Amino acid sequence: MFLKKMFLRNKNVMLGLLSASSLLLTAQQASALTWSDNALGLRYGGDFSEPYKNNDDGSKKHITKKIYSFTHSSGYTYGTNFLNIDFLQSDNEVYGDGSDKKGSREVYVVYRNNIDIGKVIHKDLSSPGIRGYALTAGFDWNTKNDSYASRKQMWVVGPTINFDVPGFLSLSALAFFESNKPRGIDSRYNYDPHAAVQLTWGIPIAKTPLSFEGYALWIDSKGKNEFGGKTAPETNIDAMLMYDLSPLIWGKNDKTLRVGAEYQYWRNKFGNPTNGDKGATASTPMVRVDFHF
Repeated sequence: MFLKKMFLRNKNVMLGLLSASSLLLTAQQASALTWSDNALGLRYGGDFSEPYKNNDDGSKKHITKKIYSFTHSSGYTYGTNFLNIDFLQSDNEVYGDGSDKKGSREVYVVYRNNIDIGKVIHKDLSSPGIRGYALTAGFDWNTKNDSYASRKQMWVVGPTINFDVPGFLSLSALAFFESNKPRGIDSRYNYDPHAAVQLTWGIPIAKTPLSFEGYALWIDSKGKNEFGGKTAPETNIDAMLMYDLSPLIWGKNDKTLRVGAEYQYWRNKFGNPTNGDKGATASTPMVRVDFHF
């Protein structure tokens, strides 16, 4: 029922996402995939924070979330694709007027395409310590049924350096073009275009079943928000240590089933200044399970 309502409210956006997915599949058919990985995941944490929702009575309240995810990663002739869809279920997410006591539901979509410049121009651009260079482009999209009722749309573009390490390590300088149309706003509000720097990694730990994965993201201020208030630069670090259970269960080292611990630190979440708002900084430990197919 929730997803149906969200589709009806955001029909044009959803159709746009479906069209983008169709174009992606067409492009992949024209340029065959060299590898592909899909995963279903579950994350759970009991200490999430949300701006203006953790301190309605002067003391920080703990928000519990279950996050169900679908992730697709793949490589093709000229680069890589990454798609992640999170469905987030929250409880105790009080807004300030008590209207969110039953919790909230959110869908958040991230898509990135990395076009390998060396492969496009048919030239080896690698050098000591560097695997190559890429152009990163994609979008974020979300919808949420809380009091704020976010309907975020964001386009992302910028250059990326891929380092030559076991697994992967990438550094991107990105431009964000973000807009939103929350409850109470008559038309879609466009924030100032703003810069971001992102480090992403997935590093196997020697010859063990362990891997260290995650991202670190710094986002510059995006000007004034839709209510006229100032926004602040964000720091968002999400790191996890994952253990491959596949050898113990199936006798194969194929990373089919993985479990681990995850930690997220997010200061000035969504650009909301932490000063005076305890919910604008999150420090959240989580447990995580991923099933790959």
